[in-house]
Amino acid sequence: MKINLFPTAQPELMGISSKQILSFLQKAEDNAIMLHSMLMMRRGHVIAEGYYEPFTEDRMHRMYSVSKTFASTAIGLLVDEGRISLDDHVCDYFQDKLPENPHPYILDMRIRDLLKMATPHGTTTYSLAAEDWASTFFTTEPNHPAGTIFNYDTSGSYILNVLVERVTGKPYLEYLKDKVLRELGFSEEAWCIKAPEGNSWGGSGVICTTRDLARLALLYMNKGNIGGKQYLSEEYIQEASSKQIDNAPTGHRDYIHGNGYGYQIWILKDGAYAFCGMGMQLAICIPKEDFIFICTGDTQGSAQSYAGIAELLWSEIVEELQPGSLPEDKAAAEKLTEMLQSLHAVNPLIGKTSSPVAERINGINYSLNSNPMDIKNIKVELQDREGQLIWETSEGEKRLYFGMENYKIGRFPQTNYFGDTIGTPSGEMYECMAIGRWTEENKLVIRCYVIDDYFGNMTVTLGFKGEELGVFMQKTAEWFLDEYQGFAGGRAIKG
Repeated sequence: MKINLFPTAQPELMGISSKQILSFLQKAEDNAIMLHSMLMMRRGHVIAEGYYEPFTEDRMHRMYSVSKTFASTAIGLLVDEGRISLDDHVCDYFQDKLPENPHPYILDMRIRDLLKMATPHGTTTYSLAAEDWASTFFTTEPNHPAGTIFNYDTSGSYILNVLVERVTGKPYLEYLKDKVLRELGFSEEAWCIKAPEGNSWGGSGVICTTRDLARLALLYMNKGNIGGKQYLSEEYIQEASSKQIDNAPTGHRDYIHGNGYGYQIWILKDGAYAFCGMGMQLAICIPKEDFIFICTGDTQGSAQSYAGIAELLWSEIVEELQPGSLPEDKAAAEKLTEMLQSLHAVNPLIGKTSSPVAERINGINYSLNSNPMDIKNIKVELQDREGQLIWETSEGEKRLYFGMENYKIGRFPQTNYFGDTIGTPSGEMYECMAIGRWTEENKLVIRCYVIDDYFGNMTVTLGFKGEELGVFMQKTAEWFLDEYQGFAGGRAIKG
């Protein structure tokens, strides 16, 4: 039987003002934090939950490095079953991947070392070109003893989930569903992108809903016990969510970094901890306040970071939490409900929706000089507060649709990006949303967010000067949009 983990309550009943949540949401927007979803829980009740267009409660979302915490959880379950020990040598499970003469640092690695990001490597060992990511972990020359130094090494996380799959004979997320998650109502459709050799990419590939992430957070906050059933031992939960290694070798500390690291979990101040994924996939658990914050988003390439939203969360919400209830504030509660039901995607561009230059450049084709993007010519077509960016490369003509007032949902015009397996093109265009603004009278900036199984963004800046055009393209995305980086200059084609 599935358990309802999400009863709702007015914020004031749970000791937080609706006005404070409104302030948090407004400041997040003012700071151009590109959130896709947000969920707050206190004392086991949802006090605020919202989804920014076009995201919804049921929509699957890439969790990136939060996948690591799922992998740690699977390891914990195997420990509870007595099938592995955290002090086991990792190599015992990967004899087929070892080189002829393994380095002593490799032979000495324990499962515990990988969990706390203390592998013997200085960098992630696999690359996009590697066909067998697991092998690279054992054949790459190490440079320090395992267990001694914190270094954020996703290849170690990958080895953990491959270990789970070797022991259980099934994808690690399926193992988690069978043992725990399915009974907690976790989405059956949730899945994980695969590495080139076919194993799940447990370092970055989990795709599930916002509430699915909340279910994992609740498992930890409840010390492994949900509905009277102990799914994961309290001992493992305690170790995983406590400081196991120093992660501040430079002494730098902020709300997220420098407080220590557990087992694929970031340790925060005041006994809090977090599951963190690239682009603002985040679950913050604060046991002493019985408070959980979940969000998804895409802040890649922006000045906003986990620390930024955590600082905002603490100043606007956590430091205002009260031990009891607050008086009812019907007006603020109604305003919060209305806001949460009509969240619009944040536009980070500051500018105008129109310009006197627009009519002159509309539909004009510009021939570009040789450039890194291989674009031969480019033009903008504007009509009724919407537009198209049209460009031609050696592959042919490509079009990106964008809105001037609101985002335009469309498809990014490339079919060579990866599908369910890294390294294997999907043959399909990724879903995207794009918006434009005139940031100066003669400068049009277009911001495009890819919102598919892979998340990333790119910005196109077009600066018009008489008959001339300057172009700048910049992307922030892992292993795609690589074609769209650099500068170009050109001139209007006459006739």
